[in-house]
Amino acid sequence: MKIVCIAASFVPSNTANSIQVMKVCHAMKELGHDITLVVPGDKAVPWTDFQDHYGLQQAFNIQWIPENLAFRRYDFAIKALQTARRMAPDMIYTWVLQAAVLAVWLRIPTILEMHDRVTGKFGPWLFQRFLKSRTKKRLLPITDALKRLLISDYNLHEEHIEIVIAPDGVDLNRYQDLPSPEEARRQLGLREGYTAGYSGHFYAGRGMELLYRLAKSLPEMQFLWVGGNPEDVAQWQKRMEGEGIQNITLTGFVQNALLPQYQAAADVLMMPYQIKISGSGGGNTAQIASPMKMFEYMAAGRAIISSDLPVIHEVLNDQTAIFCNPEDFNDWRAALLALQSDPARREQLAQNVRTLAKSYSWCARTKRALQGYAETE
Repeated sequence: MKIVCIAASFVPSNTANSIQVMKVCHAMKELGHDITLVVPGDKAVPWTDFQDHYGLQQAFNIQWIPENLAFRRYDFAIKALQTARRMAPDMIYTWVLQAAVLAVWLRIPTILEMHDRVTGKFGPWLFQRFLKSRTKKRLLPITDALKRLLISDYNLHEEHIEIVIAPDGVDLNRYQDLPSPEEARRQLGLREGYTAGYSGHFYAGRGMELLYRLAKSLPEMQFLWVGGNPEDVAQWQKRMEGEGIQNITLTGFVQNALLPQYQAAADVLMMPYQIKISGSGGGNTAQIASPMKMFEYMAAGRAIISSDLPVIHEVLNDQTAIFCNPEDFNDWRAALLALQSDPARREQLAQNVRTLAKSYSWCARTKRALQGYAETE
């Protein structure tokens, strides 16, 4: 199919939403579709800038459209649909509610991917307009928890609107033949020793304070923090120096293409989400999140310790992860020490989760998302 994807993410950037958008579009391209991604921006960026940054192989078309932020995406949505309409697409795939509404009004089949509840002064009204349109359309919430909230908030009936759950995914090809933790650390020049790893941003609710306390209480254990905005990394570095903490390695931003090797350098990977999780746009996603890091950890084939949040159980269970109370420091400390002393348990968890990851490739996700709109082999 000829598919125009419309996203409000700035690309290239280091935000999780921009990475997710690029991975979805890349998967569509891998499945043989004709893809154009329309995003806000003032100038084009060469494709070579995307390859290592996002870990992509196949190029697809990207168009940047100047956005007037004073109009809160309405200006961008109108311009994006004007651009899309000139391409005569078979379908619009978008993360932008305003664009989805305009697309169905123009009678273009539309998929609206949703990562959060509907927000904003006019958001509910626009969402109702999208739901009531007779144009072929589909909702794509990233978790069953979000689906249930949308059904409750809007009294949805699935006979009136198609709803397909599409958790985030992972590039399995980039996680093939990873080295052992010891070898990965040697290749990257990291400190040797049993290592607890974390990758991602350091936003509020990601559990960085908990990880820091764990490092202070377990000085013989290494902690590897991969990612973070420069200002956040600098603040933590200053705090570590002031308190004499020497067993945390801060890498700063790592290109997505190199991320698997850094994750492989850990003996155990940590997801210490708190009761309230903030994203790049704020808000709280603890009830409905589908973290990309979870699927990357799974593909990396390392034992996972995760906060015991209901939404995480949509993917992981006691055979694929160890769960801890997000607010109980002693629970986390005990879990780390237990896995350190039980390599057989670590390996069993790693094998189980590596097998589970095979069901969550970006291409498999995209096939489910487009089923009924396009037949893909």
